Amino acid sequence: MSHRNESESLHACNLRCLGPLTFHTTAVGNKVSLSQGARLAERTRSSFQHGLVFSNRPVRVRERVCLWVTGCVPKWHGGLRVGFTTVPPAVRTLPPLAIPDLTDRPGHWAAVVPEAYCREGSRLEVWVTHGGNVYIQNKNGRAMKLLEGLDLSRHLWAMMDIYGQTCSVLLQGSKKKDLLGTRRSCPAPQSVYYDFNQVSSPISVSRSDKHGCSLKNHHNSCQANRQTLGLNSVVNCVVCLSKESEVTLLCGHRCLCFQCAARVLQEFGTCPLCRQKI
Repeated sequence: MSHRNESESLHACNLRCLGPLTFHTTAVGNKVSLSQGARLAERTRSSFQHGLVFSNRPVRVRERVCLWVTGCVPKWHGGLRVGFTTVPPAVRTLPPLAIPDLTDRPGHWAAVVPEAYCREGSRLEVWVTHGGNVYIQNKNGRAMKLLEGLDLSRHLWAMMDIYGQTCSVLLQGSKKKDLLGTRRSCPAPQSVYYDFNQVSSPISVSRSDKHGCSLKNHHNSCQANRQTLGLNSVVNCVVCLSKESEVTLLCGHRCLCFQCAARVLQEFGTCPLCRQKI
């Protein structure tokens, strides 16, 4: 069974790319295991709780997170919970449940997904509106409001609790419609995640150039480099092509060494792969 969907098929990074979207690799419930490039989250079938997972990066307003419920266990009651948080995922001890353990804390919002929406094989889209409301929609249904009153003044990470009968969920990327069409997330590079501490400090370090290369030429041709290297194999910096990629940008792309990151920030201020502002 193929786990690719129209959010990822025939898609490569371009100017309108939303960036990779996976599950966060360190903020994971202790009964959850991740696979398929941190896109498939599976909870132990012997437990109904400890299934919390988060997105690897903040999601945008009206960016639809696409989920596929790939496994269920009939012996439990209840099912998937979805929501958002303004608290950056990090290495921490997670509680057993999203509701009420996290929703009783500031900056967390979650709701129960109706049973008809989270049966095995269900495909869902979850998003936040400009009014701070959370909607969910299945492939053949109407959009339904789950939550309201979210704080849009801060970054929002998607949050899912693989609870009860729901035991595995595949994150199938995301999409966002605008006047020019539909923007989509890209297939994620290996080990890509969003880290507030890592984003702010490395790219602001100013170091002298030792590569003797033309940064402008490399920046303009990075799309070709990305396709040549393969979407899931960006190991070396896309500017100098010699040093290891060390910096994870806001968009989720890990594609620059420390030295080139400082130059890209100063001269362009955008990600070389998707052109999102740094």
